[in-house]
Amino acid sequence: MIPEQHGLGEITNENASNNGNNTTTTTTSSSVSSTMATVRKHVYSNEYGSNNGYINNANSYSNGLIHNHNSTNNNVKDQSNFYSTLPLPSLISTNKPKPLLASSRQLKSRDSNDDIQLIVEPLESESSNSGTDPSTDMWLTGEQASCLTAGEVEWQLQSNLREGLSWKEAENRRGILGPNEFVVIEEEPLWKKYIEQFKNPLILLLLGSAFVSVLMRQVDDAVSITVAILIVVTVAFIQEWRSEQSLQELTKLVPPSCTCIRAGQVNTFLARYLVPGDIVHLNIGDRVPADIRLFEAIELSIDESSFTGETEPARKSPEPLIKAGEEGSVRNIAFMGTLVRCGNGKGIVISTGEKSKFGEVFKMMQAEEAPKTPLQKSMDILGTQLSFYSFCIIGAIGVLGWAQGKAFLDMLNIGVSLAVAAIPEGLPIVVTVTLALGVMRMAKRNAIVKRLPTVETLGCVNVICSDKTGTLTKNEMTVTCLLTSEGCVADVSGVGYNSIGEVKIRNSQYADEADVKKSIHNLLEIGCVCNNSVISDDVLMGQPTEGALVAAASKFGLHGSREKYIRLQEFPFSSEQKMMGVRCVLKDSAHVHPSEEVFFVKGAVERLLKQCTKYQEFDVAEKLTTKKEEEILSHAYELGRQGLRVLALAKGPTFQDLVFVGLVGMQDPPRPGVRACIQTLVASGIGIKMLTGDAQETAISIATLVGIDTLHGSCLSGPEMDKMDEGVLQQIIPQVTVFYRVAPKHKLIIVKALQNQGLIVGMTGDGVNDGVALKRADIGIAMGKNGTDVCKEAADMILVDDDFKTIVAAIEEGKGIFYNIRNFVRFQLSTSISALFLIALATLMDIPNPLNAMQILWINIIMDGPPAQSLGVEPVDHDVIKKPPRNVKEPMITRALITNVLLSASIIIGGTLWVFKREMSDSQITPRDTTMTFTCFVFFDMFNALSCRSQEKSIFTIGFFTNRMFLVAVTASIVGQMLVIYFPPLQAVFQTEALTFGDILGLLLLTSTVFIVSEIKKFFERRSGRPRKYYASKRKDLEDLV
Repeated sequence: MIPEQHGLGEITNENASNNGNNTTTTTTSSSVSSTMATVRKHVYSNEYGSNNGYINNANSYSNGLIHNHNSTNNNVKDQSNFYSTLPLPSLISTNKPKPLLASSRQLKSRDSNDDIQLIVEPLESESSNSGTDPSTDMWLTGEQASCLTAGEVEWQLQSNLREGLSWKEAENRRGILGPNEFVVIEEEPLWKKYIEQFKNPLILLLLGSAFVSVLMRQVDDAVSITVAILIVVTVAFIQEWRSEQSLQELTKLVPPSCTCIRAGQVNTFLARYLVPGDIVHLNIGDRVPADIRLFEAIELSIDESSFTGETEPARKSPEPLIKAGEEGSVRNIAFMGTLVRCGNGKGIVISTGEKSKFGEVFKMMQAEEAPKTPLQKSMDILGTQLSFYSFCIIGAIGVLGWAQGKAFLDMLNIGVSLAVAAIPEGLPIVVTVTLALGVMRMAKRNAIVKRLPTVETLGCVNVICSDKTGTLTKNEMTVTCLLTSEGCVADVSGVGYNSIGEVKIRNSQYADEADVKKSIHNLLEIGCVCNNSVISDDVLMGQPTEGALVAAASKFGLHGSREKYIRLQEFPFSSEQKMMGVRCVLKDSAHVHPSEEVFFVKGAVERLLKQCTKYQEFDVAEKLTTKKEEEILSHAYELGRQGLRVLALAKGPTFQDLVFVGLVGMQDPPRPGVRACIQTLVASGIGIKMLTGDAQETAISIATLVGIDTLHGSCLSGPEMDKMDEGVLQQIIPQVTVFYRVAPKHKLIIVKALQNQGLIVGMTGDGVNDGVALKRADIGIAMGKNGTDVCKEAADMILVDDDFKTIVAAIEEGKGIFYNIRNFVRFQLSTSISALFLIALATLMDIPNPLNAMQILWINIIMDGPPAQSLGVEPVDHDVIKKPPRNVKEPMITRALITNVLLSASIIIGGTLWVFKREMSDSQITPRDTTMTFTCFVFFDMFNALSCRSQEKSIFTIGFFTNRMFLVAVTASIVGQMLVIYFPPLQAVFQTEALTFGDILGLLLLTSTVFIVSEIKKFFERRSGRPRKYYASKRKDLEDLV
């Protein structure tokens, strides 16, 4: 039987034989007259043109007649070329035609008088479409292939299920379609990445100020600013480059190898060389190398949790579907990147690379633009503010000088100099170093951060959308509850496929502990013997359900149960029977009493009970009554309500005479510590939403276990979202805490809806279906160990050990970083304003400048140097996690910050001018006058830096010695100041003279006022109780939730 192509119109081909001469007649209906072509009789080859321009359901030839079956034209891609590309069968050859994947307008001919050649001459309307991409018809989507038989797919892709493609044909196809890999955006060269660092608005402002300094012939300022800029961009570049190097170890976009049939031979080669039409073998433990239409599946189960979120592997079968589903698993398709958990199979590659389901998500992800981080926006605003203030300074001084009758150019020179000095060139250094140190600290805690600003973004997140499978849970089925037929209940601790954990008896029904343990032993023994899974080095080879039973047995100390028996026969699980059984004999009795066979069976409760005639009552088989059966079903129902998957286990001499032994409840449990993390996040004002592909019952059960509020928040499914318009979704989504049965498109809708509400969204995930949402979120967080490559590519941060607790630490780090930057800004601005006003007042009041040029340079070094930089590395206050997320609309320079800056600056200016006035009582400026004024200003700076270490807490609370770098910086600055005062060579340079001990003591007492006033202000702010009330309300909310 030879497949036929079926299109829009009705086609009838009548074939006849006349003395070896073959004639072919083609008739088309008038409904497709616009696509008719002219057919002429010529020498016909047994090779046929391709089906270029369409993909359609194939039918079959029989007895020389062509019959149209009940198929539709849903898959027709290019209807105008349909008839112009329709190949006719050879009446001589009995083999199935295998059209080449080439242009249908290039039909070959042979020098034979016995053959007929078909030449198709398209109409003009068809010719206009001849420039279409031939590669569009060389692959099939999963939806298309799932509705076709294996033979139809074979014909569509012009392959051979037994022989595969030839090496030459595969090479030709790869030349057209490209390799089986994703086209990642080309990396920019290093020099270009370095130049990108200069696009920061604050850096551009500093470059402008350096240029102005050169024009004003202030070369020293220009050099110092340029050096600062180079330090900033170099540190940022090196840190981001290091993060990229770490990521390269995690990035493997396609499986490395595959087993494929080429030219009739089984070969193993890199998966990137696969093309549509290749025949691939799949075995347990393999990663599926491309989208594959299965034509053979032997007990084949594939873990598709990265796509669907379902922990339980999907069972596969080769039969075609009646109707393709839009989302979720397709039983006859194996998708790229999924994992073969059980069995083996064969299939034909239908799509590769970006044409695959995996690739569709990857392209969606690349189409999404990653938004700017809140810190970047804050720095942009700060740069604008500083530029505005600088121009105000220039304008004010220019106007005042002009009003006093001074030369305009002189006043302009002074104004520009002060404006340049006002711009804190140390700020970009502090921001970069602070972020870099945060990235390094996060790396030590197993979190890789791709870009520096990402760390601070976590401090602004006010809602986290978390994937369930693999993120909140480990994606490892685990037995959590055992219930024997006697009614005894035991809890199983530990998570995953390992022996870490124990079995604790909760309810013994007043029986002897030894008897209860014996019953549990019998229950777990059945689970081990009726099992095909193996756990090696905590890695499961087989079904997750069976792996959970093996792990539970090992926690109970039961090892080697399977080896005690010889398996005679296996009754595999099927969706109809919902049971699996094995027929065994004991090894010791195999030769003595071979007739003593035992059936070990596990399966669905309601199905297994029908095969049971008795139940076990402490080693005694009692008759299974209706009342006992109802009791067992009631227990199973209660376990199911807890979100557990329930299995019944039994054994007996025959399949129809089984003894019920007990129930096992299992689930994909939450990761250890996740509940505590979520409680901490909720208490700090961060909303948690769970997104999963699971069913509603499972989703709500896990959400409740991890502490997500399912009482006050509602649940919403993906299909329900599809029925709502955008406006309704915008209103509903913020109120929903659990989303179930969601697809990648739904996750993207959720993230966008939350962002449109002005929320900063963090998204965590590990599967392919999370990639697009991760890219769109303000910060995407991927799992590094079990996460897919699409996730790692899309995410901003990767948790190497998949530990959800790291997110809490990262949020703490992000909040701390911003407050450290703000502390530096406060110190920098208060010092800058003080220096500016000292010089400006002296200039405008026609009095001598209290500081000379070298002294101003020294103050600038302190202002932008180690004491200021050390504020950026202040250890993160652990109480910062209790604070609400930062309001991203709030600028870096707030009203409260300006108040603190002006308060500190007024004290510094007043104290310094008082000392200068007092020392200059004779109206003559001496080295002592400037030395006292200079030292006074420096000491004010040191005490001001001490008070800026925290905006709320007292220095006596955070400790004098917690920031060692600050201690070193301040000590070095004071030692340097003493050298400037007492070391003769430096005295000559700075024009200073030695001061007495009384002078130093008096200055210390005076300058400490800035610190004392700041501490008093913070004390009264703490007493006001505003933060306390907020945190108390949040704690109350948390208590209500728990």
